[in-house]
Amino acid sequence: MEINKVGIVAVSVASALVLGVGSPAAAVRPRVSTICSLESAGMGQAIAGLPDDAATSAQVRVTTAAGCWEGASGVADLRTNAPVPAHARFRIGSVTKVFTAAVVLQLAAENRLSLDDSVRRHLPGVLPASYSGVTVRQLLNHTSGLPSPALPDDIAWALAHRYDVWTPERIVRTALRNPREFGPGDEQHYTNMGYIVAGMLIEKITGHSYGGEVRRRITGPLGLRDTYVPGLDPAIRGPHAHGYQVVGSTLVDVTKWSQTLTPAAGDMISTVADLDVFTEALFTGRVVPASLLEEMFTLPAVKDVSGGPATHSAGLEATTLPTGEVLWAKSGARYGYSSAIGASRDGGFRLIYSVTSTDAKGEGQTVTAERIIYAALGMR
Repeated sequence: MEINKVGIVAVSVASALVLGVGSPAAAVRPRVSTICSLESAGMGQAIAGLPDDAATSAQVRVTTAAGCWEGASGVADLRTNAPVPAHARFRIGSVTKVFTAAVVLQLAAENRLSLDDSVRRHLPGVLPASYSGVTVRQLLNHTSGLPSPALPDDIAWALAHRYDVWTPERIVRTALRNPREFGPGDEQHYTNMGYIVAGMLIEKITGHSYGGEVRRRITGPLGLRDTYVPGLDPAIRGPHAHGYQVVGSTLVDVTKWSQTLTPAAGDMISTVADLDVFTEALFTGRVVPASLLEEMFTLPAVKDVSGGPATHSAGLEATTLPTGEVLWAKSGARYGYSSAIGASRDGGFRLIYSVTSTDAKGEGQTVTAERIIYAALGMR
């Protein structure tokens, strides 16, 4: 293990094997919570054997009509092999968008804005006149056509700039140097930009910070004591598992990382228990009034830029099972952390997980996350 001159804690792959990564003999036995009565050998097997080369830990909570199952496995810190603490917090990445969408929909229910409003009506100095056709609804369902900043996407650049502080205004200015992707409402392209602007919209209309509105409207009323917007703090407060990223032949501790590049789109921190409470409350109409809630379960009638059908609604994503049933979910990935929430439309079946993946922003689901999803579907 070494700490280089810029403060990156790194473990060589060879050392990681000694510490337990990829070594079944050193893997930590899954810990099943006693607060839930549901038994699942399949889920226990899905998260067994951690740490391995794909993940260092996992936390899962599944709720069905028969009860709930909650468990964790792996280690919180490769330096000490300490187990994942109870109620461990983690970065939820783009699951943040569900909270942001809920706040905007609450404002619409209060008639403080309309989803059909031009964004420029509320933020005239943010988007230029050429974007006057972009509506609030299009921000939420990824059909605005707003471009994204053209930033290097290699891990070396990201690590070197992990403590940079961005403002939403700077992000938008940087993005608008690029041409628009498509006309407003013409296609769907999932990006962070609509939600970064939505966070600015929340602040302009309420006169309060986006994080403050999330706390006042959602986390406070629901009693989500472990869920918060970190702001400028690059650390995770309270009990948590460290996140790691493979960089060449090294595992780098990426737990401390400024999230200011994804405000209102991917910066929040939570726990599986808090996210389960939030998901149940959201799907059963206790967060967003019924008159606006259907926006979260309605797909725009456009094609995705890839050519397939649109799958993203306001905050959520639709997944159709082989049976034809649609589950609604949202995943998130920040360096070191992969997470997701998912539920049936009535909220009776829910899956929440966090995996400290060693390549969280790589293509597709991690092997661990795939095992968790399949095991959860088998519990329905």
